[in-house]
Amino acid sequence: MQEALVVRRETHIPAPPSAVFALLTDPEKILRWMGTEAEIEPQPGGIYLVNVTGARFARGSFREVVPVHRLTYSFGWDGSEIVPPGSSLVEIDLIEQPDGTLLRLTHTGLPNAEQCAGHAEGWAHYLGRLVEVAAGRDPGPDPMHGRYD
Repeated sequence: MQEALVVRRETHIPAPPSAVFALLTDPEKILRWMGTEAEIEPQPGGIYLVNVTGARFARGSFREVVPVHRLTYSFGWDGSEIVPPGSSLVEIDLIEQPDGTLLRLTHTGLPNAEQCAGHAEGWAHYLGRLVEVAAGRDPGPDPMHGRYD
């Protein structure tokens, strides 16, 4: 695997790991920061399905779930031949810190630099919204709503 085709993000979140974990695994809480509908079964083999923009479903399945510490799930887009459902892997580690949580995200298995750039932009956008919600603020309407690219 080429290191260039890896999306990495680290974000400090001003909330404990348990609160961040809930925002990543509870369908109602996910919708506060990303998506218009979600079906999440956070257990190995469980479904990961989020209509991210109201026009595009991300689909995969959970591989590893270590409550409040780590999530891994396969990831892809319904109807995509470039990044089909389950074709890439998202790994999220939550590291407790005195003033909150360090979220470390790694997204591997994307097919090319263009897809890495697009997914890096998407993760930066949605992790920013996650930080707002975790801090008790309303991130406002999602400017990505309705996008299909």
